[in-house]
Amino acid sequence: MRGMSLSSFIASHIYTGSDGEQHRISRPAIRIALLGIIIGTAVMILSIAVIMGFKQQITEKITGFGAHIQVISLTRDANNQVMPILTTDSLKKVIMQTPLVTHVQPYVQTMGMIKTDEDFLGLQFKGVDEDYDTLFFHSNLVEGSVPTFTKGEASNQILISRNIAGKLGLSLGDKVYAYFVTPSGMRARRFTVGGIYQTNLSEYDRTTVVTDIYTMRKIQKWTEEQSTAFEIEISDFEQLEHVTEMLVEKVNHRVDRDGCTYGAYSIKELAPNIFSWLGVLDMNVIIILVLMILVATVTIMSGLLIIMLEQVNMIGLLKALGATNGEVRRIFANFGLRLILKGILIGNVVALVLATVQHYFHLVSLDAETYYISFVPVRFHWPFFILLDVAALLITALVVFGSTHLVSVSKPAQTLRFE
Repeated sequence: MRGMSLSSFIASHIYTGSDGEQHRISRPAIRIALLGIIIGTAVMILSIAVIMGFKQQITEKITGFGAHIQVISLTRDANNQVMPILTTDSLKKVIMQTPLVTHVQPYVQTMGMIKTDEDFLGLQFKGVDEDYDTLFFHSNLVEGSVPTFTKGEASNQILISRNIAGKLGLSLGDKVYAYFVTPSGMRARRFTVGGIYQTNLSEYDRTTVVTDIYTMRKIQKWTEEQSTAFEIEISDFEQLEHVTEMLVEKVNHRVDRDGCTYGAYSIKELAPNIFSWLGVLDMNVIIILVLMILVATVTIMSGLLIIMLEQVNMIGLLKALGATNGEVRRIFANFGLRLILKGILIGNVVALVLATVQHYFHLVSLDAETYYISFVPVRFHWPFFILLDVAALLITALVVFGSTHLVSVSKPAQTLRFE
């Protein structure tokens, strides 16, 4: 065995169990320990992949409706209505100069009601212009098309959710009347259903109708510069708080010529309930990681102790021949590390295969009404997976080295007579 140390050679001999009958007790213990490491590793990786995938999917849905950051009005008029902000080119330029900001878009939001012959429903009408990023609605479109909005022109089309269409009995191409209550009285508009979307994010699907900003401004009697808010998209969601802070310094307490004060808020501040719920998932991940690492360490410790008890005569013989405690410990540490590395490797393969199958085929489904998504999502975050493997390896390795300390307390004369 040229190039192999004595500890590695003996550890390999114990690991392969070449003595047959002598290892009738240790072989099941080794298999159980290996299985515990495989299951623990696979469950940890799958848990991380699923939770991260779930958070990504829900975050994309929420930001699809409200972008990452919004500049909104903090002032109310004499009628206790929130005043519009002035979405001017100068303000847009100031926002676009902020690092990581990729897109800025105005919108006008108005409460209204769609009435059919059989029913009516109060809804939030969101007016957008030709520069609005409609990729999110295109990706969630189930029927028709996303209306094309032209600057300064009424499209007379609306994009509604499948939820709204079902409640009102509407189909693609149907013409409906929408009614709006304004300070100057009731106003009505006739729209055509141009498209139907479905995101399964019930809080928004139940209420959101998309149309052109021109019509919404005309209903409110606003100028072409007045809007409910500026929506801001950024390139890195992980930097959301940092970018929001920079925008707060630029925008907050800014007062326009109409006396309206502005404020910048992140989507986490605008939708705190959903993001608080997503934050709870992080605690669940921590609990799962701790439990699985405990399972892996307990099984590897149990298996190693059984091996050491079975090899107690060998330990006594090695000590009688002059081997030090450190040399004997290295034998079992070498054996334990082999077991850990094999278990982590197989666990990774199992987890990644299952995650890949789920990612492409969506075999495991969910109740969309409860979880906002119809399948279990997964996200492959390789740096996190590698960090998890390294942490698991270090923790279990420390357990192995701690367990091998038991060989130090044995005496050669007693261990040679052990049966």
